[in-house]
Amino acid sequence: MTFLEIFYRIIHPNVNPQNIPYWYKRSILEQIWHTIRKGICQNIAPNCVLSPIRIGLYRLCGFKIGKGTFIGMKCYLDDLCVDKIEIGKNVTISYGVYFACHGKKQGHNRIIIKDGAYIGMRASITARHDIIIGKDSVVGAMSLVNKSVEEGETVVGVPAKPLKKNI
Repeated sequence: MTFLEIFYRIIHPNVNPQNIPYWYKRSILEQIWHTIRKGICQNIAPNCVLSPIRIGLYRLCGFKIGKGTFIGMKCYLDDLCVDKIEIGKNVTISYGVYFACHGKKQGHNRIIIKDGAYIGMRASITARHDIIIGKDSVVGAMSLVNKSVEEGETVVGVPAKPLKKNI
């Protein structure tokens, strides 16, 4: 039993031990690292002007990011799910893209971006289920991706849908 869990039980004496929130089950060191990681992911890395330092900060936090990848400023990578986001090699993620692996009344799901994918600025990737953005695919600017994208496919819109090919 962690110190925070004991503290929670003192404040809420009648609560069932199975209903204690997960964040109270962290050790003090885990909680300190979580707070530092959150500060890096949400305040320092998104506002860092130099791309290599920005990507290094994201890697320091635990995100898996391939070589040759560019992540623009003001991007939000879900800091509660650093183990659930995987970004391949030579991926371009433009400015202001949001990645959400979890939400209210849904589990923590994976977002996998394959090699060579391009995600336009201010796009949102929300993983109600596991999402895979295929190799060399394109997500248009300001699109909402809530389903997987096939390899080489271009999707746009809210919600994102594939572009029709010219005949």
